[in-house]
Amino acid sequence: MKIKNLFNIDWILFAAFSLLSLAGLSTMHSFSKESLFFERQIIWLLIAVGVFFLFSLIDWSFLRRSGVVITIFLLSCFFLFLVFFLGSVIKGSERWISFGFFNFQPSDPAKIALIILLAKYFSRRHVEIAHFKHIIVSGAYAFLLFILIFLQPNLSSSIIIFIIWFGMVMVSGISRKHVLFVLAAVSISFAFLWLGVLEDYQKQRIETFIHPLADTRGAGYNALQSVIAVGSGQWFGKGIGFGTQSRLRFLPEYQTDFIFAAFAEEWGFVGTMLLILLFGVVVFRVVKNALYGSTNFEILFGVGVAIWLITHFMIHVGMNIGLLPVTGITFPFLSYGGSHLLTEAAALGILMGMRKYNRTFHKGEKEERLLV
Repeated sequence: MKIKNLFNIDWILFAAFSLLSLAGLSTMHSFSKESLFFERQIIWLLIAVGVFFLFSLIDWSFLRRSGVVITIFLLSCFFLFLVFFLGSVIKGSERWISFGFFNFQPSDPAKIALIILLAKYFSRRHVEIAHFKHIIVSGAYAFLLFILIFLQPNLSSSIIIFIIWFGMVMVSGISRKHVLFVLAAVSISFAFLWLGVLEDYQKQRIETFIHPLADTRGAGYNALQSVIAVGSGQWFGKGIGFGTQSRLRFLPEYQTDFIFAAFAEEWGFVGTMLLILLFGVVVFRVVKNALYGSTNFEILFGVGVAIWLITHFMIHVGMNIGLLPVTGITFPFLSYGGSHLLTEAAALGILMGMRKYNRTFHKGEKEERLLV
C-alpha cells in the first residue's frame, strides 16, 4: 500500500505546519548557547510529527458517540481539577502537572475536548439552534472548563475557551438577538471580573494596553520591548542570531510569549509576511478539509480547530505589536513548549484521520453547507 493511501495526509497542510515549526526552531537556535530550548523543541517536534501521523491512521468516527464525547470532556475536567492538587507553580501560576522529565499543561488538550463536545452537540441540534436553551447548555459546558482554567489562574487560556465556544455557536447559526444577549452577558461578566475577581497584575496588563507608555519600566516594559523588537527588524531583519532585543534579554520570554517579536527582529517585514502566509495556508487547509467532512460533526470539528488556531495567532501577534494586552498566549507551532505543540499536532492528525471517510460534493452543495 502506498504511503499516500496509508496515511491519507494533506501534504500541503503538513508542509506548512512543519515550516512554521522550523521557523520557531531557527529563532531558538539563535540563542542555543544560552539555553536548551532549541534541543528540547527538536524532541517535541519529532514527537509531534509522530502523533500527527499516528492519529491520521485512526478512524475517528467513534467520536460521534455521546458516551465517548462525555468521557473525553470529563477526563479534561479531571486533569484540570487535578492541577489544584498536583500542579507545579511556575511564575505565580499553577498550570502544569509535572511528570519529572516534562510538564503537562491540561488546558491545552481541554481546548480539543471542548471542540469535540461542541461539534457533537451542534451537529445534532443545528436545526434547533434558534432555541436559546442550546446556547445555555453549550455555554454551561464551556463555562465549566473556563472556570477551572481561570482559577489556576490562567486568564489567557480561559479567554480562548470562551472564544472557541462563541465562534462555534456563531457558525452553528445563532440568531442576531441571541448574539446581542450573549455580548451583553459578556460585558456584565467582565465588569464583575474587574470589580471582584481579577488580580492586580491582570488588571495592570489591561491598563497597560489602554496606556502602553504610562509605565515603561514596570507593567508596560514587556509590551514596549516587544514593539521595539518588531520595529527594529525593518524590511529584511537583522539576521539569524543578531536580534539584540532577545540576545541582550531586553525581550522577555522570547521563546514562548514573544517569539513573534523575536522572529520579526531577525527576519524583518518580508520574513514576517512569509510566516503569516504559512499560517494562513494551515488555516485554509484545515477549513478546506473540514468542508469535505462526511457529517456536520466533522465539519464543525474542523471549523472549531480553525477558530482555536486563529484566536491564538491573533492574540499572540496582537500583544507582540502592542494592539492587545500582554498575555501568556503561544504562537501555534512556532512557540516553545510540548503541551501546545502535541495538542496542535493531535488536532491536525484527527482531521487527517477524518479524511478517510470524507465525501466529495459539488460546488452548489458546498455553498449550502457553508451556511450550516
